[in-house]
Amino acid sequence: MTKLLTSLISFLLFLFITSGINAQEINKTHSDTLNSIIKEYYELNIKVFQTDSKVTDIDNIFNLFTNDFTYVHPKYGGTYIRKDLYKGYLRNQKNGMYDGTITDIKILNKITGLNAVVVQRIYIEKTDNETTEGEPRMTLFEFKEGKIFRIFEYW
Repeated sequence: MTKLLTSLISFLLFLFITSGINAQEINKTHSDTLNSIIKEYYELNIKVFQTDSKVTDIDNIFNLFTNDFTYVHPKYGGTYIRKDLYKGYLRNQKNGMYDGTITDIKILNKITGLNAVVVQRIYIEKTDNETTEGEPRMTLFEFKEGKIFRIFEYW
């Protein structure tokens, strides 16, 4: 009986230890997935910000969003549903607002949590044959089912 109990305790301890390792691996994979979505989001935005961008470039950004996605920017108008934000991108593109001035986005800091990532970043802008770094800006990304559910701007 004692050998059976010892074996059972050893087995349970083994399961406990290995499940902890698996949980860490799952958390790292989850974090990597969220960060790769954000990286793709910023890369796609840089593409849209260029003078030769197409509607399909905008569509590629919106493929990263859930159907009930919202964009919140209190300083510039409040909350936008997916449909309204999409119209804004199209309007900006049609009106020449995407003129290639923003050439890159540099991430300064990131904090990744469960289904959320806070990013501190700057725009790299081209002005008079030189590049300059913009002011740091903070953005919260929230995720649902592997897609961006909400973007909240804190600048």
